[in-house]
Amino acid sequence: MAGSGDNSIVVERLVREFRKGPRAVDGIDLHVEPGEIYGFLGPNGAGKSTTVLMLTTLLPPTSGMARVAGFDVVKHGPQVRRAIGAALQEAALDPLLTGRDHLRLQTMLQGIPRRERPPRVDELLERVGLGFAADRKVGGYSGGMKRRLDLALALVHRPRLIFLDEPTTGLDPQSRMALWEEVARLRREDGVTVFLTTQYLEEADVLADRVGIIDHGRIVAEGTPTALKAEIGRPSVHALPAQPADRSQIGAVLERFGEPLPATGETEVAVRLADGYSLADVVRGLDGEGLAIADIELRAPTLDDVFLAKTGRSLEGSDEAAGASQPEAEDAPIRAVVQR
Repeated sequence: MAGSGDNSIVVERLVREFRKGPRAVDGIDLHVEPGEIYGFLGPNGAGKSTTVLMLTTLLPPTSGMARVAGFDVVKHGPQVRRAIGAALQEAALDPLLTGRDHLRLQTMLQGIPRRERPPRVDELLERVGLGFAADRKVGGYSGGMKRRLDLALALVHRPRLIFLDEPTTGLDPQSRMALWEEVARLRREDGVTVFLTTQYLEEADVLADRVGIIDHGRIVAEGTPTALKAEIGRPSVHALPAQPADRSQIGAVLERFGEPLPATGETEVAVRLADGYSLADVVRGLDGEGLAIADIELRAPTLDDVFLAKTGRSLEGSDEAAGASQPEAEDAPIRAVVQR
């Protein structure tokens, strides 16, 4: 059995099959390095949460092998649970207890020595930015405050690995970026391995060292965000007609230069440029047909493009993240902290 200090995740041919249903996880392989932030992307129903439940010993695999912190998740469940922290989609918080109450209870459940409990509680409350609300009942917390408290609860026993299952779903931009900062700090200062499931492509792009994309229970792509985007390689051109009635004609011109892409607006037309063509070629083609453009933009490949290429569809969270309002100026330094 592995000794203390191992904070890797190794998965081989992992399967979870539910009765009278398809395989939720269909023979996946994963290797997450110690101290790595691994982003696990996929649409609802792709197998993300089922994978996390197996890796945290909350759901037994149908077959295959998974080792977390050096321990087999089936044979050594208690050792796995001692080594990990988990903040899953539904936070189990009592609305009648305060944030401090929750953390005190968790320190007792985790066997933290009595004299160490008060300073540990205070440290975690300040670390996740809840010191000002420590003695308020959780029923009055915002969604972002509850997610930060849930993260603090997962960190009470100083885990070597932490599982975050869609931790920022439904949060406003400021709360989302504050949580990003804390995740980045966990890896940077404490060397914690982070397994992060998300529907937000920007979140994975900013935080993750490597990304795995799961669809219909199978890993369809894996690598660094930079390498995955490089596989797509070619930029895209997005044009907005000056006259909506010209959309089909503009689309026909753009298709001379590349492969059509789903548009983000009702009148927008987009193509992935074929090799050898540039934005200037597209502009000349439109001018030659006398077609007026209100706006035209060349975009570098994104993780959304990777997801579309690998699965044939966009990720649900990509539109929400793209459409979210920008954070206030006081939160601007957070982005600088998490960018590496």
